[in-house]
Amino acid sequence: MSEDAILAASIALHARARALVRAFERGAPPPEPFDSLACDLARFQARAVPGYARLCAARGVALEKLSVPARAPAVPTDAFKLASVFAFDARAAAVTFRTSGTTLGARGAHAMRDVATYDAAALASGRAMLAPGLTPPLPVLVLGPSADEAPGSSLAHMNATFARAWGAPAPTEATIFVRGGELDVAGLRARAASLAGGPPAILLATSFALVHLLDALAGERIPLPPGSRVMQTGGFKGKAREVDAAELRRLAAHALGVSERSVIGEYGMTELSSQFWEATIADPFAPPGVYVEPPWARVVPVDPGTLAPVAHGAIGLARIEDLANVDSAWAVLTQDRVRRVGAGFELLGRAPGAVPRGCSIALDEMLSGSDP
Repeated sequence: MSEDAILAASIALHARARALVRAFERGAPPPEPFDSLACDLARFQARAVPGYARLCAARGVALEKLSVPARAPAVPTDAFKLASVFAFDARAAAVTFRTSGTTLGARGAHAMRDVATYDAAALASGRAMLAPGLTPPLPVLVLGPSADEAPGSSLAHMNATFARAWGAPAPTEATIFVRGGELDVAGLRARAASLAGGPPAILLATSFALVHLLDALAGERIPLPPGSRVMQTGGFKGKAREVDAAELRRLAAHALGVSERSVIGEYGMTELSSQFWEATIADPFAPPGVYVEPPWARVVPVDPGTLAPVAHGAIGLARIEDLANVDSAWAVLTQDRVRRVGAGFELLGRAPGAVPRGCSIALDEMLSGSDP
């Protein structure tokens, strides 16, 4: 495909992805089936991303006849560390997010030509799962660095997007409470006190930012206004210790003066354009620890060796199909272990030890013959 043809196809596919998001926001039926857009994305990416074309060829997938997207291969997340997994010249990127891990001696890079689809998907799922029933503007507090301080962080970008869309006007020091790598507990305490009697607040935090906050508080409470919500994201295993998810939820809820169901887990990653949330606010019967997908994404547990889907309730690696990932990899193969539970899935940690065999083979197939 020529560059002009790739650009035209990308623009059309982004529009279709955002149409799915808008329909979800309106409570309307999807404008087209998931599988239809997924198959078109697979064909587009095979034409525009050389590594994905090699991966499809190695698997013998005839994309022109593809009608079941599950038959198209997923790109291992480690490929983002070793290859250019995007359908455009890197100089045309509006933003490039980078992973923090250094497993292979390199940081993964996810470049985006059009960040509007990412933002639309994040806001739609965030409103539905974190902020249902709340009316902006609201105080938004971030236990993490600003997007200016961490320009390569997809989480910092998402937090900034939420703050712009939902936040009441406030100076940076009243919104961001990690600066220069330091947690500003005194600033957070003062800000929380200033919100007393006001509307609910939204606190955006990583799991270990909450751990450090609780350590610093040493039993002290800094309650947020009634009805406030707390997002916690990231794993529970830090450099020095591992914390229990249920215990962290309980302690954070107590310290911040919110219900345990108002501490809501978010699961995302640099290589994706969509996020997954616990439904404990949106659904009064939803159990904690179970994440749900928006209509434009799927999480499929697959066998670590064969990469075939496993039975419902069985543990497998997360194959994530993300229709908002227009210009990179519509399907991503992770090393996260998951299990389907009801209409959602549980996160069970990273696969132990070496890269799982299926991921390793897929990575080799994708990179075989690629430029150094």
